Parts: sequence; C-alpha cells; structure tokens
Amino acid sequence: MGAFVGRAKRWLGTALALGAFSLPVGASNPEAASHASAAAPQAVDIPFERFTLPNGLRVIVHTDRKAPIVAVHLWYQVGSGDEPAGRTGFAHLFEHLMFRGTEHYRDAYYGPLQRVGATDVNATVTPERTNYMQVVPSTALDLALWMESDRMGHLLGAIDQKALDTERGIVENEKLQRRGVPYGLVWEQLSRSSYPPGHPYHHSTFGSARDLQAATLADVQDWFRTWYGPNNAVLVLSGDVGVEEARKKVESYFGHIPSAPDVARSSVDVANRASTTRETLSDQVPQARVHRTWNIAARGTPDFDQLRVLAYILGGGNASRLGKRLVHSDQLATDVTAEAGGQLGSRLMIVANVRDGVDPSAVETAIEVELQRLLKEGPTLDEVQRARAAMRAEFVKSIERNGGMDGKAEVLAACEAFEGDAGCYRRSADVVASATPDQLVRVARRWLGQGDHILTVIPGARAAFAEEAEPADAVSHAQSPGKTHRAAAPGVDRSAGPPFPESYPELRFPAIERAALSNGTHVILARREDVPLVRMSYQFPVDPAATAGLADMAFSMLAEGAGDYDALTFAARAESLGAELGSSVDVGSGAVTLVGLRDTLDDSVALYADMLRRPRFEPAAMDRMRAAKVGALREEAANPQRLATSLFPALLYGLDHPYAQAFNAPGTVASVEALRRDDLVEFHRAWIRPERGTLVVVGDTTLHELIPVLERHLGDWRGSGGIPEVRIDDRLPAQARPRVYLVDSPGALQATLVAGQLVAPSSDPRTLAFEVANSVLGGSPSARLNMNLREAKGWSYGVISSAANAPIARPWRVVAPVQSDRVAEAMAEIHREIAEYASGPAPARQDEVARFRDSQVRRLAGGFETREAVASEIADIVRFDRPEDWTTQRSSALRQLDLNEVRAAAAALDASKLTWVVVGDLSRVEAPVRAMGLGEVIVIDSQGAPLQPGKARSGGSGVN
Repeated sequence: MGAFVGRAKRWLGTALALGAFSLPVGASNPEAASHASAAAPQAVDIPFERFTLPNGLRVIVHTDRKAPIVAVHLWYQVGSGDEPAGRTGFAHLFEHLMFRGTEHYRDAYYGPLQRVGATDVNATVTPERTNYMQVVPSTALDLALWMESDRMGHLLGAIDQKALDTERGIVENEKLQRRGVPYGLVWEQLSRSSYPPGHPYHHSTFGSARDLQAATLADVQDWFRTWYGPNNAVLVLSGDVGVEEARKKVESYFGHIPSAPDVARSSVDVANRASTTRETLSDQVPQARVHRTWNIAARGTPDFDQLRVLAYILGGGNASRLGKRLVHSDQLATDVTAEAGGQLGSRLMIVANVRDGVDPSAVETAIEVELQRLLKEGPTLDEVQRARAAMRAEFVKSIERNGGMDGKAEVLAACEAFEGDAGCYRRSADVVASATPDQLVRVARRWLGQGDHILTVIPGARAAFAEEAEPADAVSHAQSPGKTHRAAAPGVDRSAGPPFPESYPELRFPAIERAALSNGTHVILARREDVPLVRMSYQFPVDPAATAGLADMAFSMLAEGAGDYDALTFAARAESLGAELGSSVDVGSGAVTLVGLRDTLDDSVALYADMLRRPRFEPAAMDRMRAAKVGALREEAANPQRLATSLFPALLYGLDHPYAQAFNAPGTVASVEALRRDDLVEFHRAWIRPERGTLVVVGDTTLHELIPVLERHLGDWRGSGGIPEVRIDDRLPAQARPRVYLVDSPGALQATLVAGQLVAPSSDPRTLAFEVANSVLGGSPSARLNMNLREAKGWSYGVISSAANAPIARPWRVVAPVQSDRVAEAMAEIHREIAEYASGPAPARQDEVARFRDSQVRRLAGGFETREAVASEIADIVRFDRPEDWTTQRSSALRQLDLNEVRAAAAALDASKLTWVVVGDLSRVEAPVRAMGLGEVIVIDSQGAPLQPGKARSGGSGVN
C-alpha cells in the first residue's frame, strides 16, 4: 500500500452478514440446552443515513459518539479486474501513487494525517475495488476530507516520472516480500488455475513485472481520469459526526470535482467448473498444505450467505466436521480451515496443513469423505445453530470499531459498493438466521458437487513463478464525463494547504472500578456499552526462566479440554455461546482471555472457569498441540523476516538468558518436543493461580452484575502448594563491539536485515522520550529510515524500528526487508542514519520532535476505541506497577517533552555497537556484507548456533 502499514492478505471478505437479528444460542442437545442463557440476544445494528452529491459521490454516515474520532473510508469501484491486458498490476501501482502527495500538498500523503494523530492510515486493492482509509480525531475531519478530496480532484499534477519509478520499485519489493514467505506463491497460482484467462480473477493484484515496467505517465493519467471520479466512489464517515455536519463538509470539499466517465462494470462471472483439477507446487515450506477450492455464487445472493454457514460447519473451528476428522480423530493435519468470500464471483476454500509424515493424499481422501457425507446427509440442526451463534458473535466483535479493516465503515462501504445498499448486511443476516439444514444441503449439492480445484504445496525447492505471456492492449478506457452528474463551484480555497484543526479532543479513558474476589484475585472493570460484548483477561506473572516454550504450551492447552468437556465438546460449547476463549504469553507474563456476549455471559464465565481451574491436559490433545507448535516454529524458520526477528533476542542477551527466546515465548523445536504432561500440570499449579492473578474486564457490564457471576464460578478457586517467586534475571552481556550474524536462506527472493541493541527497561523514566526519539528515526511511515530506504530509494517495501516491553533492558531493533542486490548499501544507510542521529551531525530537529510528540498525544484520544486496547493498557499498568491514571499522566508528560530530552534519549543508541542479523541467500549477500566491515561476521544456523567454516549451512528451510 501507499502508507507502509502492512496490508492483510484477505481475499476472503469480512463477516458482513450478521447484523440485527436474534437467534437461539444454546446447542440442541439436552445437556447444552440445560445451560443455555434465558436472556434473548440483543439486536445489533449499524444505523446510517445516505445522500448523494450532484457529481455522483455516494456518502454514508454512521454516528457513534463513544470516542472523539471519525473513520473516513473512501472506496473506488476499480481494481485489478479492470486492468486491460498488458497493464496487469496497475491498480495496485496506482494505489501506491495516491500516497505521493497532491497538487496542493506536494509531500507524503500521511504527513498531515500523522501530525493530527490519525490511525489506521491504509489502503488495499482487490479485483473489484480500491479503498483508502484513516481514523482521525473528530476535530481533524476537515483535514481528512481535504486530503481525500485533493487526491481525488487534484492529483495528476503532482505525479512525475521519478515518483512513478520509485513506486514501481516499492511494488516490486512488496511482491518479492509476499512471494518469499512460505506458501507465498499459493494465491497467485490459485488465481491462474481457478479462473480462465481474461477473467477478472485470473491474474493477481500484483500483476507482472513486465507490465509494471511498461507503465507510463500517460497510463497513470488515463487510469486516474477513467476511474477516480466521484461518481465511481463511496465515502463512509463513521464515528463522532452527525449527518448534517457531514453533508456540509463533504459538499464543501468534494462537490466541485467533476464526474469521471460512466464506465461499464464487469458482469458477474462465477466461472463454473465442470470437473476436478489438481496441481502440485514445490516450495520451501516445513509441511505440506492442501488447498481445495470451488468457484461459488457471487456475494449478494442467498446461496452465498448459506455457503458461508456451510463453510463454518465444514472448517470453522475445532468442533467443525473437518476439524474433528482431520485434526482430532485421524490426526492427519495440524489444523484445517474452510471459508467463503469474494465479490463478482466467490470462492469456497478448504486449507489443511498436513501433519509431518502423513501423505497429502490421505488428507485429500478424508476431506472427500466428509464432503460426500455432508452432501448426502446435510448438516445437523445443532451444527447450524452453533454456526449461527459463532457468526453473530464474530460480527459483534468486528463492529466494535468504526474504522480499520473490518469495522463498521468497511461493512457499510462494502455493502454500498457491491450491492448498492449500505444496509445489505441486514438482508444477509436474515438469510443466515433463517438457514435450515434442508436449505444448506441443497445449496451444497448445487455448488460443491463438482468443479473443484486441488492445489497441494509440498516441501522442496521453491518453484520458479513464470509470468504468463499476455498480448499488450493499449486501448484506453477513457470516455467523456458522464452526462448524468454535475459539479458544483469550488467550496474551499486550497491555496492555503491542508486545514489543520485549532484544537484536539481530550483523552477519554474509561473510569476504572476495582473489586476483589474471595479467592484473592483483584478485579479491574472499565465499562464500555456500545456493543453487547464483555472482554475478560486474567493476568498472571510467569517465571521467565521456565523451560523455553513451557508457558506457551501450558496456556495454549487450557482451551483444549477442561472440566467435563474434552477438546471437541469444549470447542462446541464455546461456539454455541458465541464465546471466544484463548490465551497469550509474553516473557514473564501470561493471560487467559474470554470475549463473550452479554446475553450468554454467565454460561461463558462457567466455561472460562473450567478452563482456568480444571484443564485436562489430555495426552492426545497435547500431542496435537505439540505437532501444531512444531509446525509453526518450522514455518517461522522458513520465513526470513520472522526468523531474523525471532533470533534477535538470543543474539542480544545470549543463548542461556531467560529473555533469549522470542518475546511470545514459543520455545524451540527441541524444547517443545521434550515437554511432557507433568510439566504442564506443575506449571499450572505453580503459576496459574487466583491469588497471583488480576482480572481485567472491559465491556457492557457493571460490578453489581459482574461480581456475583465471578464469585459463583471462581470464588472458591484456591491455589495449592507453595507460591514460587518470579525470578527476573538482570544479567546483561557487555556490547563492546558490533557483530554481524548471517543466516543462509538459499533461494530467498529478498534479504531481511535486523539491527539493534539493548536499551533501558520500560519502567525507565526516559521511556517516553525514547519513544518519541524512536518515532523520529524509524517508528513510523514518515520516519527517517523509511523515507530513505522506501520512499527515496525504493529498496524496501517498508522499514520500521521499535523497542519491546520488558522489566529489564529490552531490545530495540530496526527491521528492513530489502532487495538482495542492495543489502550492503542498505546496511550502510541504516548505520549512517543511526550514527548521525544518535551522536552525529543530524540529531532530532525541533519540528520532528513536535510532529511525532504531538502525534502520539493526539492519537491517544482515539486509541482506546476497542475493549482489547483498553484491556491492554490496564494490563501494562498492572504489569509495570504504574499509577491508575497512567494514561492521563503519559499524555501530560508527552506534551512537556522538549528537544533536549529527546536528543538525550536518542544518545542511548550506539551505531558502533550494533548487533546485526542478515537472513538471505548467502551466495548473493555474504561477500558484500563482509566487505562492509561493520563488525565481526558470524554465520549461524536457524537456532542461533555458530557454524564452523566448511560445515553445511541451513537456515531458511527451518527443518532443524
């Protein structure tokens, strides 16, 4: 994308189909029904108003006053499916160009937005649409509308050949980065194999390198004039804004922009397939993966929504049909999923990760057996009810946010753009809520009875991805402007530049209420009533010196069967309640979470209590989890960027230090394979105990309602045995000299660079100053490092720097995926930038400090829109023993930071003592890296162990 925030690879649509409807959430069997909540589910809706400007711009407004922010989403109905032959990849390239600045603001687009504290500044492209998004403080809405309207109406004069060439290089690096990860070729291959040449879905959004190189400035101008007009766009404003205010502002900023041509849209083409086809793809992957796909009904049809329910029944979770068969019963796969999504035509896909040592054909056979059983017998009523409950809960969670990739603005924009009705999710909801087993078996037989494609990825050398030969087609789509739309006179004087607000909203952090359970647990509640959802997070301190991977395994196993439920019945019970139960681990801490609906909260807490108090740690479940963890670790080792970042702590602290493992504490293949059930039982007894816990609750409840529920299910929970102490090992290695570690990833399409050092703990009083110092150097899209390596040179898709949270000296690192022929030069630039910034001739400037400091302060106002964000902030307050009003104190302290404090914090960085990790094809990068002379060069394997000269190297394969 244009701003370098990562874009999710989401060909599957968001769950748009679950709005205002009620349904029974209890399972149909007597045992489940006896526990079902009596309360009827609350209706959930996204009320909106719609108007259209005379130039054709459709505007949707949803008012939500819970936070002083507004999500601004602008969708253009053009994507890679509209590209003429010979210009594939052009929609994506143009999306990048839209971030280069405009005729009235000739600088990076996200600069003004960052200054006002915007979040979620992003853009994505699919075959059918291109969307641009940002969330801004409500007083900065004029700025966001000015920026979006300026690039809609005043872009072409700001795009020159240099900008085109730079963005072309960035796109090529993005493509290499996506293709270079395990299974990274799958999506492009599936597009080619599932759809015939000429179909809008046949080629990927990346297109071909040949076509990108052929793109000209004339193409840019033609594309813009053809597609980027108001009559081909949908603008959604969701948040702290009313419809009359929105109408006045939108008319003022967009009303003068003339319409684009009336271009005929591509018609729906499902591309039905008559028979089964299959292919095999070799890649540097740790385990085989089977993909089985069908081209199905387009979105907006009842069949599509019913197929979404079927996909959930087939592979929506552990208790799904394929989960039961492949993962639990036959143990052929470590995990399996099934989803349906798409727009002009859709796709239902089953993906199964094959267990080590299993023939992929056995997985294919098991999938076929379960599919034929479903086609013959249909789903049960219980399966349909559970799917509906889980899908409703998923929707409720997604619309907690106004913006982002799956919030309310996206729901409304997608409905308006694809179906001409911003409220289409209501129709979809009715289809899902009324789905019956008979309906579902009929739609399954219609769409899944034939015409599938099977793609199996097998471990081996990465297959070369040859680009298809396509005839050039220079025919322009440009036509005369549409006659049905007219433009108004200019509503604003743009010569003064972007309109920055005179004031900004104050931080609104929910009030914290406290209580204590009779079991010794402290309860912290922050009320949030916008949707009927409650999030609980039980926080526990954990010994960082525990066996590597033990905490991660123990916390992960809590949901794999507890109390009277084995793994499958536990998962089914959670689905029936619309509850999401899980856990997370950091070095030194762990959390057990419940995200539940208000109307099923009592029963959800009962299940949560079983998970906390009575995990079963069954050997068979542990074997399944171990296989999944080992597969994930091997996949991480096969991903150059993830391998480089996971190795970095060990190379900073030393292999024997408790903080040497990656901060999500997954352990190593060897340590995970060595874990036994007794280890988990003892860990649970010692560390997951109520008197050491803090329960953070955020959501639609009160202490008066909540405490009796918690006491009923958790009040008599008691720990047993002695309470161990948390051992914080503050031994730190001396970083007297720089070191450069090389890891071989043969055939890697890019190299990943990581450079960094240890900095002061999170509790250090200079931490806030260091955060601002880091933002200036590399912590944001407009920071120096990214502007250099991405925007100026085009060597990388994005460069970012950050520091982890830790109670002892913590890692600070720069992460930069770069093209292999620029590794040495990129390292030189990173080294120079750090040295000149920290203690050289280019320290932080006053304007930089003000910009990044103010951005951090202003984004706090909208930073706590979600329950997860509030809970995370409170958890950090607990973990680092911060005052209860820490969030307010932080805002005040940031405002008072001055230039000298930031420069002093930056001086902690020392370019002469950096630790470097380079993961790439050493046959291409080792010699130039050694020639740099940045430090002692050490070749290591994927576990961090040095390799002796002449010893066989292995790294990127991740199979050690």
